[in-house]
Formats: sequence, structure tokens, C-alpha cells
Amino acid sequence: MKIKDIPVEELELMSYTDLTYMLLKEKKKPMNTANLFKEICKLLDYSDDEYTAKIGDYYTSLNIDKRFILLESNEWDISDNHSVELVIDDDEEETDENLEEEEVEEEFDNEIEDFDSNDELEDDDISDLSIVDDDDDELEDE
Repeated sequence: MKIKDIPVEELELMSYTDLTYMLLKEKKKPMNTANLFKEICKLLDYSDDEYTAKIGDYYTSLNIDKRFILLESNEWDISDNHSVELVIDDDEEETDENLEEEEVEEEFDNEIEDFDSNDELEDDDISDLSIVDDDDDELEDE
């Protein structure tokens, strides 16, 4: 059954993502967000104002739904129509780890070089410090 043959009352009970899935299945080609939602608005007899008010939420729902994939052409398609090839290059991972270790070591070396062991605390730095005795009654009064 084509989506245009389904009564509006039934279409209104369906989610936008379900309607999108049906549209993309039926058309068998990717479509951009605006055209997809325009088709849905036509099916549901939505006004231009409703289109404008709801397209942001529609776009978000497409992003969340794993049935859809956004192609490089900024068009949506059913993810089942596309395969994803996962390539893991072990050499690259080791190189990245080695680089990270080298960067950490280099940063540590730089910090050590920046520290001047001749920098000592001056009397002015500790003149405002005071020693507080644990038995001091002033602490209990506060």
C-alpha cells in the first residue's frame, strides 16, 4: 500500500520518523530534510506555519533514529541501504599511543626546566602565616 493511500487519520497516529521511513522506502532514493518534511506536511495537511514550527524537532528526531543515515550530500536515506566498513589499523594506534607518551614526557621535561631550584620562599611570602594550636579557644568560639 502506498503512503498516499493511507487515510489521514491513520497517518496522524504515526510518528514523523515512521512516515519518513515509509517515504524513503517508497521513493527508493535519498531526500533532504526540507523535502522530506514537506512531503509529510502535505500528507498530514499541515500549514506552512506548522512546517516552520516543527522542522527543527523533525530534524532532531531523524538524527536520533538509527534507521536513518545522513549522507555527504546532506540527504537522508535508510541506513539499511548503506554498509559501513570499519577498518582498524593497529600500526596507527601504536603510533598514536607513542606520540601521546612522548608529548607527556616532553611536557614534564619542560615543566622541570621551567622550575628554578634557586627560587626560594622569601620572608614576605610567609610573614602573613600564623600557627594555630589545636587547643586554641578562639576556634571553638567561632
